[in-house]
Amino acid sequence: MAAGLTNDRKVMKMSTLAEALSKITDPSRVLTGRAIRPYLADSTEQRGLIGVADVVVLPNDVSEVKEVVIWASQKRVSLTPRGGGTGYSGGAVPVGGVVVSLERLDRVRSFDPLLWRIEVEAGVTTARVQRLARENGLYYPPDPGAAEQSHIGGNIATNAGGPHSFKYGVTRQWVTGLEVVVPPGEILRLGGSVRKDVAGYDLCSLFVGSEGTLGIITSAWLRLLPAPEMTYPVAATYRNARDGFAALQSAMVAGDVPGVLDYLDAATLRIAAPSFPEPGTVPSGFMVLAEVDGAAETAGRARTQLMDAMGEGATFIHAPVSGRDVSAFWRWRSGVPIAVDGYLGGKVSEDIAVPLDRLVEAIDGTLEIGQRHGLEACSWGHAGDGNLHSSFLFSRDDAVAAAAAQASVIDLFDLAVELGGTISGEHGLGSVKSGHLRRMWSSAAVRRHEDIKRLFDPEAILNPGTKRA
Repeated sequence: MAAGLTNDRKVMKMSTLAEALSKITDPSRVLTGRAIRPYLADSTEQRGLIGVADVVVLPNDVSEVKEVVIWASQKRVSLTPRGGGTGYSGGAVPVGGVVVSLERLDRVRSFDPLLWRIEVEAGVTTARVQRLARENGLYYPPDPGAAEQSHIGGNIATNAGGPHSFKYGVTRQWVTGLEVVVPPGEILRLGGSVRKDVAGYDLCSLFVGSEGTLGIITSAWLRLLPAPEMTYPVAATYRNARDGFAALQSAMVAGDVPGVLDYLDAATLRIAAPSFPEPGTVPSGFMVLAEVDGAAETAGRARTQLMDAMGEGATFIHAPVSGRDVSAFWRWRSGVPIAVDGYLGGKVSEDIAVPLDRLVEAIDGTLEIGQRHGLEACSWGHAGDGNLHSSFLFSRDDAVAAAAAQASVIDLFDLAVELGGTISGEHGLGSVKSGHLRRMWSSAAVRRHEDIKRLFDPEAILNPGTKRA
């Protein structure tokens, strides 16, 4: 009886919430029951992280988002903003209440190619912005994974990075303005099409990386660049991480600033090598991946300098030139996480970052932590930024190993802090790392962090499972 009564109350709650939201937007865009299942997880689902929600609402424009926030503030109903659901930290995983999916906010509000700027709504995909730019001779550098699925709003909410962050910076560097809806239902327009703005506190940057905990991003002004005429990647392998790090340092001072400075440790390369795009080649060792770009003559000269710098001590070097071969190489690099995912079937991966001079210690430390917990471990990432994707692997049906992997990442966080780094280089805290910020911040800093949350969201209705200190 009790269980049945509880279920009846849950159905009643869903019905009440759905009825209220159906007065704000078209009832067909208010989802309940089985229809909400795709909105309960992000890329952390492979770790077993699946949320709960009563209703999903798909507002059609910023005015509907505003009305949803007004209603939720009045009723004290929690809201979880959601983009493409490609995050790796559980930031879009709800802990109850209403999921606000921004997929219908997919309009390009303005595009001025001659002025190198574009304004897009939060639901526009990263790939669409990149294509629009490219078709007009321009370039949008931020390149987080899953570009066809990830949304600009989610990229901004997590301050997403990617391989080209070394030269071009993360998403924050490309946002000049935002439209954000904050409790109790106000629309803030911060910055805009201007390229310079130092008036007042930098509230625009505050919302970049806030993971939907301070407001709901509904549109953004982005700046663009003229597209480089040529891009040339160079990949080389070395006997060990220390030799690879020496090559990395040489690449940094070889001439032009590389657009990319990535690495794959030996364990990662062993998993990914069978699909390497050079026929008949299965490289082994510690791999450094770099790329130079620019005008044809400049990029060609930089490629020669880069190959000379990386060639010393290399056991293998791959430097494709044709557009098709370059594309094949980057498809292979993009597939590395997928190959690691499928190696044993289970994986827990975290994105720590450390000072560049401590990178080798972090790479070695990842392997040591894995050994201590009886797990295979590996890492890859954005070497120039000191950003590791440290991963602990296990069979999907091995519950003991899965628990050991979860314990391993706690040790990994401690390692990152010990080396002077951070528990998250590019994925954010989300719900996976909520509560761990205190490992790296003083109590005074944590208090200010919490003060900001209370200022913008006094009723704590926005993404309550995310970014807790």
